[in-house]
Amino acid sequence: MSRARMVRFSNIIIAAACAATLIGAPVRAQSDLARAYRVIASKQLVDLTHSFSPTTPVWAGFGQAKFSPAADPETKQPYTIPKDGFRATYYEMVGQYGTHVDPPAHFAENGITMDLIPLKQMILPLIVLDNTRYQTKDPNHAFTVDDLRAWERQHGRVPKGSFVALRTDLSKDWDNPERFKRAPFPAWALETIKFVYEQRGVTATGHESLDTDTTDKMDSETYILRSGHYQIEVMTNLDKVPATGALIVVTWPKVKDGLGFPARAFAILP
Repeated sequence: MSRARMVRFSNIIIAAACAATLIGAPVRAQSDLARAYRVIASKQLVDLTHSFSPTTPVWAGFGQAKFSPAADPETKQPYTIPKDGFRATYYEMVGQYGTHVDPPAHFAENGITMDLIPLKQMILPLIVLDNTRYQTKDPNHAFTVDDLRAWERQHGRVPKGSFVALRTDLSKDWDNPERFKRAPFPAWALETIKFVYEQRGVTATGHESLDTDTTDKMDSETYILRSGHYQIEVMTNLDKVPATGALIVVTWPKVKDGLGFPARAFAILP
């Protein structure tokens, strides 16, 4: 074979190999996603979200939501399935209602709004810190850095980039609004919030109560949001999630320039 023919043959082989690589990459990617889906589909899911209604516990400064049938703006008559073939509901409520997201802009003038929170921050490794073990002696215990270090001695270091939720079982009082809204209540300590963000590099945090801590000026919430992080408030079923190994998926409507909205969160158990 002449040198020229050998060069042409080599080029053909190289081109074929490149084409096979390009064709194979999407196939492998699809295969990876298919395997990931099969794994996830085989796992148990835990809903971390409360259903909400006009009687849902909410901060008194916001007031209760109002639900009413959506009506024809001309006739003022509600749409019904027998008459119109469909029905709909009109919701009047504050964004911070039920299980909800607080984006940085909720407390920070220049903070990002809920529609700008990166999608990759909506599925994260989930860490659950158990405050209930301390609530036997102090029902309103604030989870401290010493408590966190004790947790890490048992379960390992809180991983960077995770979502850390504080279990207090306050959610078990959800159907008793006045008790759920009591103050003081079990919550985060500001020093611990600062520690998990500054020393552990977590992405976001959440809790079961209406507020992050029991301070008059909402110090922990102010710190989180003004540091560029989001939080999820009024979570539930954290007692059904292991301390480590789960994933959290949390999302919300993409309201332009939104300052908060009811969220849907669930855990994928290991």
